Amino acid sequence: MATRFDEISCAWVRDKKHYVKLSTMCAYQTILRTHIQPYFKDVESITERDVQSFVLNKLDTGMSQKSVKDMLVVLKMIGKFAQKKKLMEVELMDITFPTNDTAKKIEVMNRQDEKKLIAYLSENFSFENLGILICLGTGMRIGEICGLKWEDIDLENAEICVNRTVERVYINSPEEKTRLIIEEPKTIHSKRRIPLSNSLLKVVRPLKKVVNDSFYLITNNEMPMEPRIYRKRFESILEKLKIKKIKFHGLRHTFATRCIEASNDYKAVSAILGHASITTTLNLYVHPNGQEKKKCIEKMLRSL
Repeated sequence: MATRFDEISCAWVRDKKHYVKLSTMCAYQTILRTHIQPYFKDVESITERDVQSFVLNKLDTGMSQKSVKDMLVVLKMIGKFAQKKKLMEVELMDITFPTNDTAKKIEVMNRQDEKKLIAYLSENFSFENLGILICLGTGMRIGEICGLKWEDIDLENAEICVNRTVERVYINSPEEKTRLIIEEPKTIHSKRRIPLSNSLLKVVRPLKKVVNDSFYLITNNEMPMEPRIYRKRFESILEKLKIKKIKFHGLRHTFATRCIEASNDYKAVSAILGHASITTTLNLYVHPNGQEKKKCIEKMLRSL
């Protein structure tokens, strides 16, 4: 008797959880439970045509290609597991996505608003405000800022060590629906050292002498702040200053964009951001305008 997809996917979850971080596994299970299992639950074989139909169905509901590709990653892992265990016939999946002519716009704060925000944060000190300043000066992710401890500030080398991240994940068990977890960054590239600017050094140097090294920086106590709460605090500051609303992650985009605008080395920017590949940095932030293209050609001609 053939094995149904829902049985195989449950077996895959039991096996996979031994090899990945809890946050990653929770993300996989959310995708599986919400999207993949309802569609493939009772099938006993999966063809490329089935998967292509699933992809188009999800795109038709308004989901982004990025979200659907994440689902496809999980589905392919389950397919490989099923083939390895000889539980189900799964065809090779060469899936086609519709051409997307509209590039996703990166959310960046304009220079005027950025200066206004920095002035406010500098003049109204709090540990929470310091975290936002650090994000503007380092491009750190919100989970990394929430996970930052005073012991991660290396004054001798003028660096911040990114050693952990904080996030709330969906557990969806009878005992608990969600859990706040603190763990190491997901990749070797995310665990990194970021140079501190002179302006940030002036702020943190005197504080470092009086704070408890084991405390989290933005709460200045033994417990971290939840990213969801920190986002709301950030949004309230923008509202107070009448600055156009952007997501907290927009601060990371703003940092990266300013670095590229200042003609910094792309590889250095990529390393600071913790990208696994410089290609990610180039695709997200490097978009030459007409003037820059003309300068490129003129420079080439002068070299002849």
